[in-house]
Amino acid sequence: MKTFGLIGYPLSHSFSKEYFNQKFRSENINARYVNCPLASVDDVRELLNSRHIAGFNVTLPYKQKIIPFLDELSREAAEIGAVNVIKVIHHAGKQILKGFNSDVTGFSLSLKPLLQPHHRRALVLGTGGASRAVSFSLSRMAIEHRFVSQRPEASMFSYADLSPRIMNEYTLIVNTTPLGMYPETGTAPAIPYQHLTSAHLAFDLIYNPDVTLFLQKASQQGSVVKNGKEMLILQAEKAWRIWNSDADV
Repeated sequence: MKTFGLIGYPLSHSFSKEYFNQKFRSENINARYVNCPLASVDDVRELLNSRHIAGFNVTLPYKQKIIPFLDELSREAAEIGAVNVIKVIHHAGKQILKGFNSDVTGFSLSLKPLLQPHHRRALVLGTGGASRAVSFSLSRMAIEHRFVSQRPEASMFSYADLSPRIMNEYTLIVNTTPLGMYPETGTAPAIPYQHLTSAHLAFDLIYNPDVTLFLQKASQQGSVVKNGKEMLILQAEKAWRIWNSDADV
């Protein structure tokens, strides 16, 4: 039986195990999907070298930290600097671990139907591995964007920088932080929600709960909102194609 797994910590919020095991049952595939909660990225070495594993997904906080443990990266993953899919390749008696990023596909396809001509500038909340895929996607769509961080570097905004003028200019807001994710559902990024309008689009990569506090606050201001459930499904389907294709898909 082929075994696939999810690497991250914690994993109580994730629907991946349920999603893939249901897919295996419905398509009569002799495989299983297991959660692999790792409190430290150093614990990943033994897991990655298991002969029984056919592929992994990677979630926070390891999308960047996992890279030194891999043998190869796809061109996209190398450019993004983050991995959320690992393919285990067996060749000439050796096991090769190759990293990919399917978040780009999931985010782009989920966001595009909601974009309007005035969504020319975006604020990306957070600077972790997921934010890198979001930034890569926005650049491909020619959407100017700035990161927002509690510890901003050059060219980034701090949350205190988000003035009425900036909020008016940046009408796409993407939350890539874990704030508001189950079980800590009472938290949200500290943006000035009172300056959001019906012209704003608020996209949250979180999918559990369906409506985060970030999305609630944006919706109350009349903004269009979208959670990460469709992105999850789209990136999961891309991961499945990666695992079952001989090409970089």
